[in-house]
Amino acid sequence: METPPHTLPLVDQAPATESFRDAVLEGLRTPQKQVPSKFLYDERGSELFDQICELEEYYPTRTEIGIMQENVDEMVQAIGPQARLLELGSGSSTKTRILLDHLDDLGVYVPVDISRSHLMAAAESLAEAYPDVPVQPLCADYTSTFTLPDPPQPVERTVAYYPGSTVGNFQPEEAQRFLSRIAGAVAPNGGLLIGVDLQKDVEVMEAAYNDAAGVTAAFNKNLLRRMNRELDATFDLDRFEHESIWNEEKGCVESFLRSREAQTVTVAGETFDFAAGETIHTEYSFKYTVDGFADLIGEAGFSVETVWTDDQSYFSVQYCTVTN
Repeated sequence: METPPHTLPLVDQAPATESFRDAVLEGLRTPQKQVPSKFLYDERGSELFDQICELEEYYPTRTEIGIMQENVDEMVQAIGPQARLLELGSGSSTKTRILLDHLDDLGVYVPVDISRSHLMAAAESLAEAYPDVPVQPLCADYTSTFTLPDPPQPVERTVAYYPGSTVGNFQPEEAQRFLSRIAGAVAPNGGLLIGVDLQKDVEVMEAAYNDAAGVTAAFNKNLLRRMNRELDATFDLDRFEHESIWNEEKGCVESFLRSREAQTVTVAGETFDFAAGETIHTEYSFKYTVDGFADLIGEAGFSVETVWTDDQSYFSVQYCTVTN
């Protein structure tokens, strides 16, 4: 007889559909049309991002995994026993398994993701693979305020885990505010294990967001498909193209959807005109220096305790503790 699948209780704090609608309409009304990058991650978007992580050009994932595999014992020691591990934007939780393989006495694992179906698939898989670890999936927009569920047993501390350099999707001022909220969530004696992409050769950085197979382009254009499906929009995907370029002044790769021609699109009953070449800004990918990130996170209420990097200093994983 087959073993029935786990049934995990979901803590559902997902934002209402209207928040996507309101964000899109507000963003498209601005002179530089824009949509927040968090809305790239519906079910299909999350699947495409998992594919991006496997691409040859996309160095962050394999580099971060290598750093974790080489230094996991030190990371586990930093997290400590009987901790609540709060993963922000859990995705497929591939890197989390490296930690869970070595965390013998974890109090509870709380994956947080805005994509309900993707979250539950990952949570169920981890619950089956690690039957001794309590799993509490939380569907929420972790970039906003959310409430942690009560742990099933007492925990010594809360440690947030934020892999993948997703912090780079925030502009620095937004990143500081976001990290301040996380500091509040894990206080008083908590920590943060975070992936931070580092500045390097421009060609390497740009290639990571312009892969030859076009997966990143499909990921970006999936946002148009989502607007068509959920907001009754009339985007013709063939009339837009993906673009990602390094902005030296800002210190980030910026991604856009560029209109190939003059056109008019309807979204949620509202009409928007696009000139030929006009863009929708969809994502920031900020890259930091080690010192620059230490300054940023210091302003957010954390102190960097340890920085692990690869041989080429392409990427870093950092452990930080709350300072106030």
